[in-house]
Amino acid sequence: MKRRTACHAMLLAIMASPRMTWAQVADRPARLAFLVEPALDAPLQQAVVKALREGLRTLGYIEGRNYSIEFRSADGTFARLPALASELLRQQPDVLVTAWPAAAMAAKEATRTVPVVAVSVDNPVTMGLAQSFAQPGGNITGVGSWAVEIVAKRLQVLREFVPAAKRFGVLFNPNVAGPGLERAVADWQKGLGLPIHAYAASGPGDFDGAFAAMAKDGVGGLLVFADSNTYTHRVVLNQLCLQRRMPSVWGGRDFMTGGALASYQSDYPDMFRRSATLIDKILKGTKPGDIPFEQASKLELVIDAKAAKALDVVVPPALLLSADHVIE
Repeated sequence: MKRRTACHAMLLAIMASPRMTWAQVADRPARLAFLVEPALDAPLQQAVVKALREGLRTLGYIEGRNYSIEFRSADGTFARLPALASELLRQQPDVLVTAWPAAAMAAKEATRTVPVVAVSVDNPVTMGLAQSFAQPGGNITGVGSWAVEIVAKRLQVLREFVPAAKRFGVLFNPNVAGPGLERAVADWQKGLGLPIHAYAASGPGDFDGAFAAMAKDGVGGLLVFADSNTYTHRVVLNQLCLQRRMPSVWGGRDFMTGGALASYQSDYPDMFRRSATLIDKILKGTKPGDIPFEQASKLELVIDAKAAKALDVVVPPALLLSADHVIE
């Protein structure tokens, strides 16, 4: 009996040992990995990388002392994500951080064991990243960005800009659009009371055809989805909006290069700073499946008054008053 009790106590001690947790790394610096589809240019370095490091620093993590981080970017090429995810996983990171839906889905396909913190994703349940917000249940947790709800708000903003429009369009990337897009468009259409047409574009070769189809369909305003494709080619798309005199609302301030009327989006830096808390919990032994998915809490409305003038669009005073930033 004494021997059985001693063995039982030893088993409990082993199970409670930090080495048995998902990623307890008290005896060495934590290894983090970061995967993103678009190029990590200056705006993303500021909004994403700097914000993540700030969040970690606030929690006592000092790069080079108690953690390291490896970055991989697909430079806007969707097809590169699976190989990059595998490359990062071979380095045996304690936590893999992903930015935006495409990278999160690549991580989901690449591992079922390494903890993943997916930042700025759409609904993680409908994407198959989690069983529920409160109890993800697998190896992935993160921060959602109110995708469906915020798109409805962007459409309302667009309607305030062009109240006489008879129909709207949404430009999406078929590589990352989920199976629920058709239903979502129907819901947005019902809520707005206007027909909404969806136009697929997976790269620059599709842009002219999409805009030509919009003109043929009589689209009076465009909502451009935020993804790596539209970010990578934002300058071309902004120019097309000017050339085609197409009022547009976008999903992030850094997407605006002179042709977009406005952006309404979750605050990216805030989300990536907050993700540091989730990373910290995992490194201290909490399973990702037990860490609830968070939702973005800060939203930002940016209006480009110069673009409005170029497009001969009057900015409603109410929108000006509610804007967080106005580009003059």
